[in-house]
Amino acid sequence: MLIETGSQSSVPALLEALSAHGVEPGGLAGVAVTHIHLDHAGGVGNVARAFPEATVYVHERGARHLVDPERLVRSAARVYGDLLDNLYGRLDPTPAERIHVLEDGEEVRIGPGHTLTTVDSPGHAKHHLALHDSGSGILFAGDAVGVRLPDGGVLRPATPPADFDLDQALNSLRRFRDRRPEGVALAHYGLVPDPAAILEEADEVLRAWAAVAEQAWRDGTDIVLALEEAFALDYDGLAPLQRERMETLNGVHSNAAGLQRWLETTKGSAPTST
Repeated sequence: MLIETGSQSSVPALLEALSAHGVEPGGLAGVAVTHIHLDHAGGVGNVARAFPEATVYVHERGARHLVDPERLVRSAARVYGDLLDNLYGRLDPTPAERIHVLEDGEEVRIGPGHTLTTVDSPGHAKHHLALHDSGSGILFAGDAVGVRLPDGGVLRPATPPADFDLDQALNSLRRFRDRRPEGVALAHYGLVPDPAAILEEADEVLRAWAAVAEQAWRDGTDIVLALEEAFALDYDGLAPLQRERMETLNGVHSNAAGLQRWLETTKGSAPTST
């Protein structure tokens, strides 16, 4: 079972790595994606072609977009512009008969006595789910816990438009904690130390970002600037290349846009000062 394909642009590196592990066409039983954002699922169509016997597992809200990705790709193109093809690529369709829609709490059998249990975990996106491995105890958390560069050590929440919802995101973190995972694997990037601590940190960081954004929104000031000022010290130790990677992958502007949309959706129009 492969969890996440990554973007379409990363498929050649993925196929090379799988081959190095002895996984050739016919040797992959399943491909699961935590959600359908292009940096996670953009390679699904390519991987499905490369492994014709693999079942593709996805949240029920994401399945139709893997079958017909035109709307999803068009939306991504509006956000990323010319950067889309250079950074992520697009998304090729996957035949509907190859797709298995996952329910919350469903167990996907990996082998004798070995399963992946799905955890519906909206907040980052409506179509987000995590997968808890019974063998290792690792929870594959997608983007629901946030983004952490392996050489940076700073956890940043992922609050992009258009689906971000704070209450749902916090509830998803609670559900993760209740499962007491032995490890937490972030899609960006990899295993993190001390799963209980990282889930607690994710909750605190998410609340902090939302509080700063809401105060700026109520004050009628720029949410991007407010976030940059509030959390600048967190990134003082990052090298310029690390900062560039973080901003490309999970930029303040994208997070601010998601937080602003959430505020407008849940709290109505921004207050006007008198």
